[in-house]
Amino acid sequence: MTGAFSPAIVTSLDKSSPIPLYHQLRTLLEGQIERGDWKPNDRIPPEDELASRYEVSKITVREALKLMSAAGLVRREQGRGTFVNAPRLTQGPRQLTCFTGEMKQSGLRAHSRVLEAEVINCGADLALRLGIEPGDSVFRLKRVRFANDEAMGIQTAYLPLSLVPGIEAEELSSRSLYATLEQRYGLKPAGARETHFAVGLEADDARQLGLEAGSPALAAERLTRLADGRPLEYVVSIMRGDRYRIILNLGDF
Repeated sequence: MTGAFSPAIVTSLDKSSPIPLYHQLRTLLEGQIERGDWKPNDRIPPEDELASRYEVSKITVREALKLMSAAGLVRREQGRGTFVNAPRLTQGPRQLTCFTGEMKQSGLRAHSRVLEAEVINCGADLALRLGIEPGDSVFRLKRVRFANDEAMGIQTAYLPLSLVPGIEAEELSSRSLYATLEQRYGLKPAGARETHFAVGLEADDARQLGLEAGSPALAAERLTRLADGRPLEYVVSIMRGDRYRIILNLGDF
């Protein structure tokens, strides 16, 4: 798993430097995280203690912590203080795989809490995506996805029921959906198109992830196809912005 922290190691502030003090302090604090002085979920010293230690104003400390929070390095909890976040999971160009496979590649254990597993009649937009008729039956699977015991995001998958009859009876909280598709139905995804965009968490999704409404999140829409071109699955993922980042290598790198 690729860590999110890679600052140059700085041990003191230079008040004669043209670099603003809050930027210098941010780099210094990130360096302490990088060295392991503070571990994930450790509480950073209070603002007044940091201000005294580095002989800067509390406003400078707040600005440094605000930048670190926006970058997902720390989280500020009302009435409790500022805590170090775990390193973000990194996504980029990869083979077609599922959440379970991605977490395994990162050395993490994936499991799910199923919120919805039901057959619905699809509307016109969903029917167009899946290449079926409006009103046709679709299996909808909505799950909170966990890496180890931490909620990472919410995924909602839609599959034409004609391809997966009886799938609503399957146990999918601890088993990969893709493994079920291949082993029970002989269906293996061959390719997909995925679109990413930024969103703010809606209240219900935020509650499921233990975050505040409006918190930043990375959203993705994926349409997966079989080898013969038929749509197999349309899935919407909402992944927490403080735990994910996407890196793309473009051209020769």
